[in-house]
Amino acid sequence: MSFALYIIGFILIIGGIAWTLVAAGVAMFKIAIVCIILLGIGILSGVVHTRPKDPPRGPLA
Repeated sequence: MSFALYIIGFILIIGGIAWTLVAAGVAMFKIAIVCIILLGIGILSGVVHTRPKDPPRGPLA
């Protein structure tokens, strides 16, 4: 899976969570904090999950 696709999916999830919090009457400042934290988690997990595997090392000579 590509990084861009991973982030787009995560942004959709963040949007749904933000919409739910707005409907629940949570303060906008708190919603912004939650969205920024989730975006950071999404970027970190996207990098980890889409990073190519390291090639195996040859024998030590």
